[in-house]
Amino acid sequence: MNPNMSRRQLVRHTAWFGAAVGFSVVGGEVISHVAAAAERSHARPTLRFAQISDSHIGFTGAPNPDVTGTFGHAIEQVNNLGYTPDFVVHTGDLTHLSTPGQFDQVKQMMGALKTPQVFTVPGEHDSVDDTGQKYRNAFGVGSVGDGWYSFDIAGVHVIALVNTLNLRKLGHLGADQLDFVRKDVARLPSDTPIIVFSHIPLFAMYPNWGWGTDDAAQALSYLRRFSSVTCLNGHVHQLFSKTEGKVTFYSGTTTAYPLPRPGDGPAPKPVTLPAGKLRDALGIREVSYTPGETALALKERALQ
Repeated sequence: MNPNMSRRQLVRHTAWFGAAVGFSVVGGEVISHVAAAAERSHARPTLRFAQISDSHIGFTGAPNPDVTGTFGHAIEQVNNLGYTPDFVVHTGDLTHLSTPGQFDQVKQMMGALKTPQVFTVPGEHDSVDDTGQKYRNAFGVGSVGDGWYSFDIAGVHVIALVNTLNLRKLGHLGADQLDFVRKDVARLPSDTPIIVFSHIPLFAMYPNWGWGTDDAAQALSYLRRFSSVTCLNGHVHQLFSKTEGKVTFYSGTTTAYPLPRPGDGPAPKPVTLPAGKLRDALGIREVSYTPGETALALKERALQ
């Protein structure tokens, strides 16, 4: 990991997996469009990356008897996108029980990704008994504090946040990390596109299940002056989107097992799907950015 490399109440549930939907940044706003329309452009994106999340290596159970196999399939999908992504990000819960062996297995598997850089943020399952120390030993090189960092690439500023280490009911960033965000973006022009990675959503998706971050509003206040802010998270194991002003939030799916929709049941426990349906609910995400066209496009791919 090289953080110094130079290079958006629940609003809408996208109850599909694997459909191609994109978003364009036009005049400082993120506007949805069919991804295929973006692909008609002959301009080549200057930034292309993939998001994977919630591999839960070490999980055993009926919802997915082979999380290693589905994670491996996700890696194969990334490697067969038809191009080499500038980087791949894993947005947390790499492991299920944060054992050294599980971290080592994830690290070895992600070593097969055909990309120059792999970035991660921890999930709560990655800090089961040690506030994330084993995670940082395996994946924290170049990060600061408890594992957060930022970098610039292709005219975009990327911020990776850690909101899983001091959990009460909701995710939590803490004073040190909030100060990091404030100082980190102070130097940036307001037309800089911002992408934020975290595990737990930075919006109140479903607080009854802990799906939100209690001090996210403070962090987001430092980003309000920017014309385009896109926040990508994992944790909820399903696709959701929400817009607040100039900030768009996108929850990604998982490579392990689905969770219920918010409010469907007393707790977010793994869901066992009918035979043959699991991989429709698992997937990866592609993201591309072309400054010349002011375009930011997202595409979801199911593990089919």
